[in-house]
Amino acid sequence: MRVFRSLLLFKLGFWAGMMAAAAFVKRAVPSRGDEDSDELALVAVMDGIELTNRSKAFKGGSMVAWYGGIAVDLREAELAPDARLSVRTLFGGIAIRVPPTWRIESSVTALAGGVDAGTPAQDDPDAPVLVVEGKALFGGVAVGTKAEAAISEPAARVAEPAAE
Repeated sequence: MRVFRSLLLFKLGFWAGMMAAAAFVKRAVPSRGDEDSDELALVAVMDGIELTNRSKAFKGGSMVAWYGGIAVDLREAELAPDARLSVRTLFGGIAIRVPPTWRIESSVTALAGGVDAGTPAQDDPDAPVLVVEGKALFGGVAVGTKAEAAISEPAARVAEPAAE
């Protein structure tokens, strides 16, 4: 019984510490960037961010989702040469929707999470390239033409009756 109680207290302390750290990060690290920004620095901690970017020379930036989610639509943006995007998730998700004419080069790794990156232009050597790098720990990263649908469609499917 003593071991069980010690384990329970450890888990409770761990989760309380994680939530306290997340609350601190939420106040200490603000998000930067809007629909016309060439570079983004988005931080979603116990929160959600939705952004449509219309930049004329999108250079990239960073995104951090910690117990939160980020959905960015880049279909109206124009990609600058050497565009690079760094993504990090911890119990969160990031969805980046891009035009089908862009090529995605991803080096995102996942631990107990998932990564989906690609567009129809993957084999086109002349397509503009967005390099995506980062980590997904107990979370997910989706980059592509249907990335945002992965977030919004499950709720719609639940509301619709099943076809028989």
